[in-house]
Amino acid sequence: MTYKAPAHSVGRLKRPFGDLYYEVSGSGPALLFAHGLGGNHLSWWQQVAHFAPHYTCVSFAHRGFAPSSAIDGGPDPADYASDLAALIDHLKFSDVRLVGQSMGGWAVLDYAIANPEKVKALVLSSTSGTLDRRSCDPSGGGAYDAWTKDAEAKIAAGRASGIHPAMGMSAAARSPALHLLYASIDTMAGALDKEKVRAGLRRTAQRTVNDLKDFRVPTLLIAGGQDIVFPAFLASAIAAALPCGEAHLIPHAGHSPYFEEAATFNALVEAFLARQR
Repeated sequence: MTYKAPAHSVGRLKRPFGDLYYEVSGSGPALLFAHGLGGNHLSWWQQVAHFAPHYTCVSFAHRGFAPSSAIDGGPDPADYASDLAALIDHLKFSDVRLVGQSMGGWAVLDYAIANPEKVKALVLSSTSGTLDRRSCDPSGGGAYDAWTKDAEAKIAAGRASGIHPAMGMSAAARSPALHLLYASIDTMAGALDKEKVRAGLRRTAQRTVNDLKDFRVPTLLIAGGQDIVFPAFLASAIAAALPCGEAHLIPHAGHSPYFEEAATFNALVEAFLARQR
């Protein structure tokens, strides 16, 4: 059987901070991927390969994450959505489908809130984006606080064994090669102060689900049942509060279901996108 690789190009968009690096693969409706704190454009290798035959896939590196330009003092997550908007305008997309993983949720959710008429579908993977997590807890915060205490202990135990929390011990044991690749991509950020970025993420997550009572962009929340970074139970709670929300749990996945369980993740996203045509 003859295989023809999808069209592929690389670009750098000039922004006030420097260059925003991006890659475009395939053809068809626009599908953009926003990576998490431990990643960059390469994080989506399994999604781009899957979707490029039918979608124009765009992956990019957030400002401050190589190969986009570094920023003195590090990036402010409040600027992510404007970079995404500039990239969409630059590529002249009239409508888009957005997938955000963890930190990437800050970019895609805020863009969708500001431009609901352009977003055909929104996928939030292991993230509540700029929603305040604790306020999304139907128990009033008690379940969230208990989960956080347990998760912090698991993260500490994993770090002591050299395990990246974005995958977790179970996923690393099942797929040591994927864990190695994830950790390698993470190191590409170089000297970026990720604790400072985390502080910025917490600072900018101030929305409540009530703020989205009129948000009618079809939204799929995907969560990993073994996630120790994002409380999986919040995905269904947030989806239930949205006018057009739905949620799906991947039981054996950690914080990176797109990376750990790509076939399942891709199938969920593919079916969701098909329902929005």
